[in-house]
Amino acid sequence: MREYLEIEGRYSLSGTIRISGAKNAVLPALAATILAPGTFVFTNVPRVSDLYTMLELLNYLGAFWREEGDRLWIDTSQLEQAETPYALVRRMRASVLTLGPLLARFGRARVALPGGCPIGKRPIDLHLRGLERLGARIEFSHGYIKASAPQGLKGAEIILDIPSVTATENLLMAAALASGRTEIRNAAREPEVVFLGRLLGLLGVKIAGLGTERIVLYGRPDPSPPSQPVAIIPDRIETGTYLLLPGLAGGEIELAGAEASFLEAPLEKFRAAGLEIEVEGSRLWAYAPRRLKALEVVTAPYPGFPTDLQAQIMALLTQAQGVSVITENLFENRFQHVFELQRLGAQIKVDGRTAIVSGPTPLQGAEVEASDLRASACLVLAALAAEGRTRIYGLEHLDRGYERMEEKLKAVGARIRRKRDALELGGDQRARARGKAL
Repeated sequence: MREYLEIEGRYSLSGTIRISGAKNAVLPALAATILAPGTFVFTNVPRVSDLYTMLELLNYLGAFWREEGDRLWIDTSQLEQAETPYALVRRMRASVLTLGPLLARFGRARVALPGGCPIGKRPIDLHLRGLERLGARIEFSHGYIKASAPQGLKGAEIILDIPSVTATENLLMAAALASGRTEIRNAAREPEVVFLGRLLGLLGVKIAGLGTERIVLYGRPDPSPPSQPVAIIPDRIETGTYLLLPGLAGGEIELAGAEASFLEAPLEKFRAAGLEIEVEGSRLWAYAPRRLKALEVVTAPYPGFPTDLQAQIMALLTQAQGVSVITENLFENRFQHVFELQRLGAQIKVDGRTAIVSGPTPLQGAEVEASDLRASACLVLAALAAEGRTRIYGLEHLDRGYERMEEKLKAVGARIRRKRDALELGGDQRARARGKAL
C-alpha cells in the first residue's frame, strides 16, 4: 500500500507555521559527533526520515542515542566500527559525510559509494582529492571507498574546483583532527557550513573564515563534546517553501522561528514576483499579492538563489503574468517536476538547463508522482492552487526533509490529508484485472 497526499485546492490559508531545524544542518552535525568521544545534546532537531537514517548509521558504528521532543542525545564514546554499509548509504547520500570524521578518528574508513542521484551525478571526487591532500590514501574496492592514514592526517592547502557544500563539510571534519594548519579555498558559504564550523569550534578546533570562500583551521587531537546543548539552525528551505503559500493559495501566513538573513536572494525574488513579505526578528509574514509578475531566476551557490527552491518558485510562476525563465546551474537533471506540473495544466517548456514558464495558467487536480525532495514540495504548492483534488505520490521524498508538512498546512486551513491506497496491484494482478474487464 502506498501513501499519498490528497489536497483540495483553492482554499485560502491563514495562521502561523513554526519552522523546524534544518535537515542540512543536523546531518553533518551528527557526522561530526564521530570526532569527539562523549555525549552531545542537540535541540531544535527536525523529525525527518533522513535524521533517522543517519542515527541508524551511527548506531551501526557503535553510537547510542535517545530523543525527547525536539531534543536529541547521542553518545559516540563507544564507536568501534569504521565502515558504513551500502544498505544504509544508498538510502541517503549525506551518509558520505561520515568518511572524513571516521578517517580522522580511526585513521581508516571504509564507506560505500553513494551511487547515483535523481537530480544529478553529485560526484565525490572533490572529497577524495581533498582527503589525499591531507595525507590520506584512497582505494576503491567492490563498491567501497577505502581511505587510510595510519600516521594521521596533516594540515594542507585545499582548493576546491567548485564550492561544494558536502565536500567542504567532509574536509572540515577531517581537518579538525589533522595536525597543523588547513586552508580550504573556494569553500562553500552556506549557513549550514557555517553552523558546522561553529560546532567544530565548540569542540575546541580553532577556525576562521566561516561564511567566506577561504576557511582556515588548526586541528586538535583531543576534541571534546560541547558542555551545553547545541540548537540546530532554522531550515531556510522550509522557510522559503512556506513563504510562497499565499502566492498560490491566497491569504496570509506567519512563520515563527525562522532566520531571514539566510534568504536574502530568495526574498528579493519573492518580492519581485509581487509577494508582500515583512520581517521582524525570527518572524516573517507573507501576504497574497494582487498580481504575480513573471521573473528570471538563475540558481547559484550561496548567497545566490538556492537550487533547493527552484522547483517551488516554478510552481509559483505558473500563476504569474507573463513568461518566466528559470536557469538551473547546479544540477543537470533537476527539472523532473516539470512533467508533473504539466499534468496539472502548467505551460512549461524545457531547453537543456532552462525552463520557460508561461502564465497565469489555471491548474487542475490530478494524480502526480514526486521524483525528489524539492519536487514533492513543489507539487504540494501547485496542488494548493489547483481546482479540485490532487493526489501526490512519492511521499518518501517529502518525508526526508519536511517535518509534518501536512499537519502544519492543515493547521493554517489547507484541505490536505495523508492516505493509503486501498489496493495496489502487482503486474500479474493488473493483467488479470484487465482480462476480466475485457
